[in-house]
Amino acid sequence: MEDIDDLPKNPANYMALTPLWFLDRAATVHPTRTSLVHGGLRYTWRQTYDRCRAFACALNRRNIGPGKTVSIIAPNVPALYEAHFAVPMSGAVLNTVNIRLNAQTIAFLLGHSESVVIMVDQEFFPLAEEALKILESKGYFKPPLLIVIADQACDPKGLHDALSKGCIEYEKFLETGDPQYTWQPPKDEWQSITLGYTSGTTASPKGVVLSHRGAYLMALSCGMVWNMTEGTVYLWTLPMFHCNGWCYTWTLAALCGTSICLRQVTAKGVYQAIANHGVTHFCAAPVVLNTIVNAPKEDTILPLPRTVHVNTAGAAPPPSVILEMSRRGFRVTHTYGLSETYGPSTICAWKPEWESLPLEEQARLNARQGVRYIGLEGLDVVSTQDMKPVPADGKTVGEVVFRGNLVMKGYLKNPKANAESFAGGWFHSGDLAVKHPDNYIEIKDRSKDIIISGGENISSVEVENILYTHPAILEVSVVARPDEKWGESPCAFVTLKPEHEQADKQRLAEDIMKFCRSKMPAYWVPKSVIFGPLPKTATGKIQKHILRAKAKEMGPVKLSRL
Repeated sequence: MEDIDDLPKNPANYMALTPLWFLDRAATVHPTRTSLVHGGLRYTWRQTYDRCRAFACALNRRNIGPGKTVSIIAPNVPALYEAHFAVPMSGAVLNTVNIRLNAQTIAFLLGHSESVVIMVDQEFFPLAEEALKILESKGYFKPPLLIVIADQACDPKGLHDALSKGCIEYEKFLETGDPQYTWQPPKDEWQSITLGYTSGTTASPKGVVLSHRGAYLMALSCGMVWNMTEGTVYLWTLPMFHCNGWCYTWTLAALCGTSICLRQVTAKGVYQAIANHGVTHFCAAPVVLNTIVNAPKEDTILPLPRTVHVNTAGAAPPPSVILEMSRRGFRVTHTYGLSETYGPSTICAWKPEWESLPLEEQARLNARQGVRYIGLEGLDVVSTQDMKPVPADGKTVGEVVFRGNLVMKGYLKNPKANAESFAGGWFHSGDLAVKHPDNYIEIKDRSKDIIISGGENISSVEVENILYTHPAILEVSVVARPDEKWGESPCAFVTLKPEHEQADKQRLAEDIMKFCRSKMPAYWVPKSVIFGPLPKTATGKIQKHILRAKAKEMGPVKLSRL
């Protein structure tokens, strides 16, 4: 291919893209600015950079570098943030582990990733220990280096137990490294930076491999599409172990912002952080937003001292929840993506002309998944039969597909899944959506969550959105239940607001069905209403596969009420 010149790349004008340089810059530009707060701990950007360099050096001195995996099992604590820089600085790959997985699954992750180092928060040491025993019983592996992360907020017994069993304490480990260590960036930006595992709800979890290049582009895209500014104060309600905190771990360094760690997420903790730390931004699943809007008055601080920007993703947030957040002074931005796309990679970009619309209409528009991130080259909704784009009519349903630099390298050791996921030159999400005339996409359901009743497709999401407007409902999830006449019919699993928990459940179920009949097509109306808490993932997503299994166990609906 010809160009206007024959000028080659050279060390002066070409370097591999990596988000690690953001930390170097933050320490240079704002060395005394607060980088991270966790309880009584407070670090500056210079201190964070030095700690990460010491961490990387300590790993290298133990021959841990390129080709090796370092796993960490921890909630949102400083060590987890530092690992996002230090581990790739050493050349190794970071694997962040969901703390709410069971020992059997964690054992699979540690074995599949061939982790040579396991860092674990002291609270979760028994979980890691159990996982390692499972691996050992299977005759697997050379024992990894174990590092325990101490936290004054935890019972010291857990720390003492870990140390007595041969773990090295994290701060002691850092002391074995040089804080002035000269780390080396990757020679190739395609080099892996992190490994993260999908939820594995239907089979063994798949290992999603991300590159330095993709992480760099996503980190910058995150800040740009959300209009984040330098010095942003960000509250870690989203787990850093989930898609590397949607890449905000690196975005915060690029913006020289401040991270406020929140070990446990509660509505009270969110409001207090906003008041005490000047929080300007946070990310959360819709279920967390629901908790915030339904928090007891004594746990809230209203009006908010400033507009607080909230980025939400996961299952589509009901417009009613977006509306209530807006009324409290939160500015909600809706995004969508997957682990395979570095976290959210589409955004419901706000348009000034929407400002004049009624709040209810604004909330409806803002509940859509929107358009692609700046760093993503391709996004479309295509027919599942022939891969042709669906018309932008807001009605025709197709599969959401992605293409570009914000798509994963692939699944670790899983060529079959890679071939299926990348078929036709696109990454297939498995999510079903429509494309509106303004080209904003709107998710209608996961393909496996569509309810087929009498040959008609029912979007569980749309039924849920209406149910969320019922005054007694705190949370709801709708799944298919076998139906003798219609094949399947909607089954609603409902968590009630505290003031309605003592109500007559049979009467309330009838009231909910009556409410539905007044607001949706008859065949959409749930024929079963089940009350109780909803099973959730560590990031607050409702686990529909568990509810589908429960609905199946209940047996088919015997008589149609239509």
